[in-house]
Amino acid sequence: MMTNAPEIVLGVTGSIGAYRTADVVRHLREAGYAVTCIMTQRATKFLTPLTLQALSERKVYTDLFELGTDPIAHTTLADRARLIVIAPATANIIAKMANGIADDLLSCTVLATRAKLLVAPAMNVHMWQHPTVQRNVTTLKRLGHRFVGPDVGKLACGYEAIGHLAEVEDILRAVKQLVPASGVPGAAKPAPARHASKPKASARRKARR
Repeated sequence: MMTNAPEIVLGVTGSIGAYRTADVVRHLREAGYAVTCIMTQRATKFLTPLTLQALSERKVYTDLFELGTDPIAHTTLADRARLIVIAPATANIIAKMANGIADDLLSCTVLATRAKLLVAPAMNVHMWQHPTVQRNVTTLKRLGHRFVGPDVGKLACGYEAIGHLAEVEDILRAVKQLVPASGVPGAAKPAPARHASKPKASARRKARR
């Protein structure tokens, strides 16, 4: 486990784009981030928590009131995060974030955090273009939240249109801009190379006697 790595909380919501979240986790880990995943109940219909647990080497959180875990997990995760990434982000989670609704673990964590937020939307083109969704997106941007995507691509509904989850490389690039993987306070630095020390002058004089 990367104890000095920047902490990313990755929120996964119920979009077909959730299947690409495994690659997001893998790329974040390879780039030097620690990743803890929160999945909504609908997200688990598209991707199993076990997959993300194996890739992140961290417990995956799915339930606000899960027994046997931290009773206030949403505040623990919110305080620990350097950045919260929501990928994919559905119209539903975007609406919750824009209107201060906190009715599950992910939305509670988002509302409780002071960390930066990066949102990667994925949805049907008509949903994305709907005035209420665009109003919510505008609200979140005014609050300082960063968006990456959506892209134009093949959607689950059959359209070739905007609404496709951003490429993993673009998500990673946006993460690095918001929270660099290196130069983190307290991060371990490589130890300097050790060279054989030269004998002191007094020791050399003694050796010649």
